Amino acid sequence: MANRKPVKPEKRTSRKRKNPLDAAGITYVDYKDVNLLRTFISDRGKIRSRRVTGLTPQQQREVARAIKNAREMALLPYAEGSRGSH
Repeated sequence: MANRKPVKPEKRTSRKRKNPLDAAGITYVDYKDVNLLRTFISDRGKIRSRRVTGLTPQQQREVARAIKNAREMALLPYAEGSRGSH
């Protein structure tokens, strides 16, 4: 056999996610802005991870706090199955 170069596996092109808060020009996350907060919640009611949302760590903390406040005020539902089903 002749000298053959090993074939490199194709690189995955990881596209950097756009930050939705920066794109919308939002600097303060308000718990009363339910339409915005719903974009960061799964259909099951769980808070989406930072890897999925594309937020900065500080923004993710603000969004999580706002979602929890909105849940306390009954503006958003709690995650399904997280409240004592026994």
